[in-house]
Amino acid sequence: MSRFLGQNRSKAVFSSLLDAKLADFCARFRNFKRKDDQCRAFVKRVITSRLFQIIMISTVSLNAFFMVLWTSYKIRYQLFRLLEISEIIFMSIYSSEIPMKVYVDPIDYWKDGYNLLDVTIMLIIFIPYTLRRIKGKHYPYLHIADGLQSLRILKLIPYSRGIRRLITAVGQTIYTVASVLLLLFILMYIFAVLGFCLFGVPDGGDQNNWGNLAVAFFTLFSLATVDGWTDLQEQLDSRNFAVSRAFTIIFILLASFIFLSMFVGVMIIHTEDSIRKFERELMSERHATLMEEKQVILRRQQEEVNRLMQTQKRAEYKSFDELVEKFKKTLRHRDPMVLDDFSTSIPFINVYFSTLDNQDATMYKLQELYYEIAHVLGLMLEDLPQRKQNQSSEEVYET
Repeated sequence: MSRFLGQNRSKAVFSSLLDAKLADFCARFRNFKRKDDQCRAFVKRVITSRLFQIIMISTVSLNAFFMVLWTSYKIRYQLFRLLEISEIIFMSIYSSEIPMKVYVDPIDYWKDGYNLLDVTIMLIIFIPYTLRRIKGKHYPYLHIADGLQSLRILKLIPYSRGIRRLITAVGQTIYTVASVLLLLFILMYIFAVLGFCLFGVPDGGDQNNWGNLAVAFFTLFSLATVDGWTDLQEQLDSRNFAVSRAFTIIFILLASFIFLSMFVGVMIIHTEDSIRKFERELMSERHATLMEEKQVILRRQQEEVNRLMQTQKRAEYKSFDELVEKFKKTLRHRDPMVLDDFSTSIPFINVYFSTLDNQDATMYKLQELYYEIAHVLGLMLEDLPQRKQNQSSEEVYET
């Protein structure tokens, strides 16, 4: 017992010392100042450039197309040399991508899950070549390694933000989906035992579909997916089981219309949330890009103003106003200008347009009022001669 405790204590001490050494090595490596900053910056610009991404996406897509041609024996025989040369080119491009990224950031590279996916795919790619070299071309499991080469298309995932966002959304639903699947498993377990007891009896029972628990689970899976459930029900009806239809209907209602719909609903909700978050990130990136462009324009304009001030100091012009007028003549209509005035902001323009709309409505109402006043005055002028005639007739009558 004491020997066992001593061994455990020595293992714990060794593991703690190993962790401490590893942490110290990582800290020293981080503090190590590399002397190839310019070269590393150049390689970083290359692997983050749009051209490099287009090359990698085109390479993976073309490789997937060539794998489709490779699945036909006739085309493989006719284009054997082309497929062999293209495979060498694809392998060269794939093999150069990982060393470039590791060279830029040797530590943080291994912390990214998509980089680990690339490394895993590269290891899978080299498996057939290794087996052919060690075991020969007639190794019985070589076709499995060749079939795993279809995983190369997964290299498109790191270059597609939309796919990465969907994968993140799926990862966020793992706990909820696991809970739904656990409830579905419990339901299938209850109905599997119940179906075995009701329909899997040795005398006159359906041994092919309900003979044991494993077969009952497979039958219930067919019922849950509503795939061929009518054939299963006909086999139960042919054996005159009284409760078979109630059993089938209840299980389909619970499994298919409730649990599977719940599973799909959870996936849709998290996917929509992820898409909205992705759109917000795109909007923020566009805003940041616009702000960067604005700062660049402001700096360039500031440099031009400083250059004008220095030119004016050299007494080439009599006054600064003359210098500005000269500068205005050199401007073109397509030159960008950044205005920080309040009157150029979007909220002010919206309020200004609303004010103009209200002003137009007020002027229209005033115009209608003026028309009414003019109409009333016209009627009054038409009635004035008649009133004068009536007054004159009344005076004559009185006299």
